[in-house]
Amino acid sequence: MKGIILAGGSGSRLYPLTAVTSKQLLLPVYDKPMVYYPLSTLMLAGIRDILIISTPSDLPNFERLLGDGSDYGIRLSYAEQPSPDGLAQAFVIGKEFTEGCPCALALGDNIFYGNGLGKRLRLATASASAGRSTIFGYRVDDPERFGVVEFDEDYNVISIEERPAQPKSSYAVTGLYFFPADACERAAQVVPSARNEYEITDLIRMYLDEGLLDTITLGRGFAWLDTGTMESLYEASAFVRTVERAQDLLVSVPEEIAFANGWITRERLLECAERYDKSDYGHHLRDVAEGKVAPDRHFDQ
Repeated sequence: MKGIILAGGSGSRLYPLTAVTSKQLLLPVYDKPMVYYPLSTLMLAGIRDILIISTPSDLPNFERLLGDGSDYGIRLSYAEQPSPDGLAQAFVIGKEFTEGCPCALALGDNIFYGNGLGKRLRLATASASAGRSTIFGYRVDDPERFGVVEFDEDYNVISIEERPAQPKSSYAVTGLYFFPADACERAAQVVPSARNEYEITDLIRMYLDEGLLDTITLGRGFAWLDTGTMESLYEASAFVRTVERAQDLLVSVPEEIAFANGWITRERLLECAERYDKSDYGHHLRDVAEGKVAPDRHFDQ
């Protein structure tokens, strides 16, 4: 199983903050770069081979920030997206990377949190390996801004629409998708929409039409935050701050997840802690390495 983080785009809804930098790279969500959150999500799914796609100008900075992934016990690769032509384009760009393997796509500005998240992510991973696709639905007040999924009375998916003027449900399709090994081949068949973009909903619909689409709804106890606007970015930072202060623990820490998964040693975790030693982030890593704080496994409950 492989993973892709799509962290391109111009971030125009956040201008002037993003006029000279990528929102996923340098805009913080409280105490961490935005990209740490989707990276943590894929790692919680057990994915260790991840491609980061971004603009030609931003990609070198992502490499400087994250390196080759060895600090997190994973392998990171990088690819350019010259222009933001739709989410399904990620599978065209990532075709050589996926090498015909099942693959998860996480949008670089989406944040997921909640007890039992890891278990649900691994269910989606297993489903992709078995030839099925999985999307995650979340109830929102403004579904017309998103892809919208419609269910029957048994919560089976019967339709999916991109930004409909009259949504058939209040469930938005979140920015996290799991696909089987043929996703890149199918993505190459997607044609540009009226917005002149390669829509991810068109790719998802291929699996729906063949009865190969599963949906996991994230209900009470879960949070999904799309940080694409100024207000949502502020709300996401406030949410993370509230959770961390209430628990006196950090969330979405890739080094901690890697240590909990057995992907890096205690010595490697201490090396990472030393690098950030004067920050709360570094102190947290040291506390985990020294056993003062148990590695956060609440996502698996």
